[in-house]
Amino acid sequence: MRLKLIHGFGAVAFGVKDSGFSFFLLLFYNQVLGMDAGLVSLALLIALVADAIIDPILGNLSDRTYTRWGRRLPWLYAAPIPLAFAWVYLWSPPGGEAPSFLGLLGIAVTVRVLLSACEVPSVSLLPEITSDYDERTTLFRYRYLSGWLGGILMMVLAYTVFMPGADGLLKQDGYVWFGIFGALLMAVSVLGSALGQHAIVAHLPTVKPPPFSLKVAFSEIFEAFSEKAFLIFAVGGLAAYVSQGMTFSITNYVNVFVWQFDQNALMIYPAVLFLSVVLMFVIVSPMHKKLGKPKSAAISSITALVFLLAPYLLLMTGFWPTVGSNLSTGIYLAFLLLANTMGIVMMISGSSMIAEIVEAYLERTGRRAEGAFYSGNWLVQKCATGLGIFMTGQIIAYSQLPNDATPGEVPPDVLADIILLYGGISTVLALVAAFWLGRFPITREQHEARVAALSAQTSQSDTN
Repeated sequence: MRLKLIHGFGAVAFGVKDSGFSFFLLLFYNQVLGMDAGLVSLALLIALVADAIIDPILGNLSDRTYTRWGRRLPWLYAAPIPLAFAWVYLWSPPGGEAPSFLGLLGIAVTVRVLLSACEVPSVSLLPEITSDYDERTTLFRYRYLSGWLGGILMMVLAYTVFMPGADGLLKQDGYVWFGIFGALLMAVSVLGSALGQHAIVAHLPTVKPPPFSLKVAFSEIFEAFSEKAFLIFAVGGLAAYVSQGMTFSITNYVNVFVWQFDQNALMIYPAVLFLSVVLMFVIVSPMHKKLGKPKSAAISSITALVFLLAPYLLLMTGFWPTVGSNLSTGIYLAFLLLANTMGIVMMISGSSMIAEIVEAYLERTGRRAEGAFYSGNWLVQKCATGLGIFMTGQIIAYSQLPNDATPGEVPPDVLADIILLYGGISTVLALVAAFWLGRFPITREQHEARVAALSAQTSQSDTN
């Protein structure tokens, strides 16, 4: 239990970053600093693509790191302090004014690369810690729980302390303290998790890898990404991550302008997200044991879509109570609870699948490549999330929502455009994710047989 908590604690930094980038950054640079939403979303998309390209190199470097502290820990000690300073700068641009397009792009790339230098080595520890099918799900449950708690904590503080109320989200001062507190939390989580795992994972790797070279790195990355199971996961994961990026980045827009949340609703919203994480924590392991990871992912994707879009369908067809009322807010949050719970189950199912690819690749090539596969996951996730945020920016720009929009005074046709575009794109993405994740080719039985065979080979080699 101690290891589960400490390992999971490292994901708090990712949750802080995800909450900031996905929920607040577009709104901050668009509605607060006055930058065009389309340009902001384009800068964030390019930053994510650049980061995603760098991720596999970081993963390969992590796989090849050979020290008495192991392959991953040196990265977890070196990256978090520079990350903290970059995070503060992102929310406190010089002079308190909007930067240029290239300025925003530069700091966004810096933050994302430094976060990857923390997250890729951290999550790559997981297959090294255990090869058990269910224990890997358990460790991922704790990582997701910690990541969501970090993000939800930042949301709670944003809505209640740093930028309270709908009007507070449109004022600049609170974002400075939002950045400072988030930076401290990031550094503490990564360093604390590394220190807590030090006694367990700080040892020389059993095999010394060859020296790093860019040519060999890309050759190994290409070979790893050619694994059939990874390609199937990547297509389904791409759709799921695009949907997640779009949903997160559009959240504050729909909460403030479509559902007209007041201060009380904004305070309750993070609590609903937290409850959805708790529900995920309870149901995901039984689902995996009964249905397996692929089927769990597919069912969760469709179920999440139904609960996500039902309120908008009822609103558009006139069967919804008065927007902004307590009844409206309560019903919407109930649907959100169920949609988010199933969405997280889908995500954790997909992430846990990657651990099984490691042994399939090891069986085929004789090499372990945890860093390559998890950096590959980040490549897919970041490109897709960036595309999702970009889509939100284009939806907002196409709907012609004013930069200084006032809740309750936005023309109905503008809101209708936002809802229809968001709903249509979400439907396509959920169906694609369900189709491909449901066809992931490694079952529990195949994985357990493979682990047993590899273990037998290792024992035979040791005997000889």
